[in-house]
Amino acid sequence: MLHIVDDEDVIRDALAWLAQSRGLAVRGYAGGQAFLDGVGEPDAGGDCVLLDVRMPDMNGIAVFEQLIKRGWLARMPVIFLTGHGDVPMAVDSLKRGAFDFFEKPFNDNDLMDRVDEALAASRNAASAAQVQARLATLSAREREVLDLILAGKMNKVVADELGISMRTVEVHRAHIFDKMQVKTAVELAGLLK
Repeated sequence: MLHIVDDEDVIRDALAWLAQSRGLAVRGYAGGQAFLDGVGEPDAGGDCVLLDVRMPDMNGIAVFEQLIKRGWLARMPVIFLTGHGDVPMAVDSLKRGAFDFFEKPFNDNDLMDRVDEALAASRNAASAAQVQARLATLSAREREVLDLILAGKMNKVVADELGISMRTVEVHRAHIFDKMQVKTAVELAGLLK
């Protein structure tokens, strides 16, 4: 989902048209507070925010601060758009995690290419968050078994190293695969690389 936050109707409409021509879902907001009030948790399918710096109710920098506070920046990358920016503002925003910073007028294709890259980064971050959430469901013993499986050790070796039966290792292995939503150790290793 591409979220366009700009107080100018013409800019929002033009950006929405550009994004939709590339097959992107779009939601527009006339101000920063409207965006913060209307947006929910970032979507696993990818989110990106095109954020104007100057808006009457709440400026883009304040909105950016709120996204940082919510911990959403990785899953909801921000691309700033402004006609009133300067180099220090751009540098500061980028240092603090903004995905990019464009000055108006901007090149349509360059902007939309960066939106595509931001959406891909958002999907990757959401995927990584899902993997971390699955890892958090493992017990301490399952984590030990997981580490040894990832080290390429066979069930018998894992059992010997942990001082448990091979059958117990098999049960832990099955629980790990189920919780991590994989079918093989190779899939598991690929998921956690």
